[in-house]
Amino acid sequence: MLPMSPRKKARLAFVSALILLLVSGVAASVAIVRFLHTAAWTAHSYEVQVALGDIQSSLTNAARTRTTFLNSGDASQLAPYDALKGRVHQSFDHIRELTKDNPVQRRLSTQLEDNVLRRIELLDNSVELRKSGPLDDSEQLRLSRDNVAAAADFSDLVQKMMSEEQRLLGQRKALSDNLFVILLCILLAMFVFAILLLWIHFRLLSNELAARERTEESSRRLSVRVLQVQDEERRKFSRELHDSLGQLLALAKMHMAILLEKNPQDELLAEIDKLLTESVTETRTISHLLHPPLLDEVGLASAARWYAEGFAKRSGIELSTDIPDDVGRLPRAAELVVFRVLQESLTNIHRHSKSLRAEVSLHSTPSGAILRVRDYGKGMPRELLANFLSTGADVGVGLAGMRERVREQGGRFEIRSDKTGTTVTVTMPIVAAQSAAAQLTPVISPD
Repeated sequence: MLPMSPRKKARLAFVSALILLLVSGVAASVAIVRFLHTAAWTAHSYEVQVALGDIQSSLTNAARTRTTFLNSGDASQLAPYDALKGRVHQSFDHIRELTKDNPVQRRLSTQLEDNVLRRIELLDNSVELRKSGPLDDSEQLRLSRDNVAAAADFSDLVQKMMSEEQRLLGQRKALSDNLFVILLCILLAMFVFAILLLWIHFRLLSNELAARERTEESSRRLSVRVLQVQDEERRKFSRELHDSLGQLLALAKMHMAILLEKNPQDELLAEIDKLLTESVTETRTISHLLHPPLLDEVGLASAARWYAEGFAKRSGIELSTDIPDDVGRLPRAAELVVFRVLQESLTNIHRHSKSLRAEVSLHSTPSGAILRVRDYGKGMPRELLANFLSTGADVGVGLAGMRERVREQGGRFEIRSDKTGTTVTVTMPIVAAQSAAAQLTPVISPD
């Protein structure tokens, strides 16, 4: 089986973390629902207790009203009596509804209802006996004793129902607490595991990004090294052209000059002499374009002026130059980079911008030098420029190579482009350039 790639591992860790977080959310929802159920159970028990209390209170008030009537004989004192009995029946209806799902409470509520009906019957008998004639102490005493006995049974049944509600509430609370603890542990474990997976995902992404950055850095260094090799090869070919082919052509022209002196009327010799002159000039031009000797002998300013003048003649583009003589010297590697940027920028103007005029300026600063090349052409497309500024892609090796070489020397490469033209600016600090130049070793010896 092939090993899983880091990207797939990161994707798996991230998806697993999302699943765990989703499950954690479900567990939290279940816990909230259980809390709501616990609150509902507590409210249910409270309602049962309140209903029992209402029955007891109504019966007590009814008995008190009956006693007042017995003592006074005034029938108007019985006005609240029927209302209190009605409240007792309403409370029993409520209790039956609350205890319908509990067989024990339903049985106790039936016994309690029988007891209450018995007490109401005793109270009614006592009231009717008083209405029928004078107060009969012996019969009223018997009814009172029966009522007291029934009240004792009532209190016992109420206590049993209260105890049953407390027991049920305790069981439900214990079950809810256990479930809450379990859900909390599961939730905490999944949350911690999700955080761990996210951390693993972060580490894998960081490693992948670091590897990508190392690869990009290696690619940039390789690109810079290739350009350095190219420069060294150009330097070597330039010297070979100048020292070998150029000398041979110059010698051939000298011999041809002698032949022309002896045969001044020979048109063929004159044509050959003209071709040799053009060959010597073209060889010298190619040699200087490959690696201008002025760059090493005199400096960047003279080489830049010479190249700009030659470019204007070859391309027909009106070129305005602002290159003073007092431009300070930079390290050889930095000067070569700035010169190559000038070459590439002017070449791009000729090939792509369709500009009829351009400007070149090179100035020294206390910390280095600044090269600016501007054209007045059609500019770069916005998307192309944005891609280059963000990733360095989609522009070929020219601009990307210039930027990387400038960065390698510690400089700053900037490009701005719109419909009015394009401006390339290179700022090369002399201190950073010296440091970078000291770290670079030539790949091919100039000799």
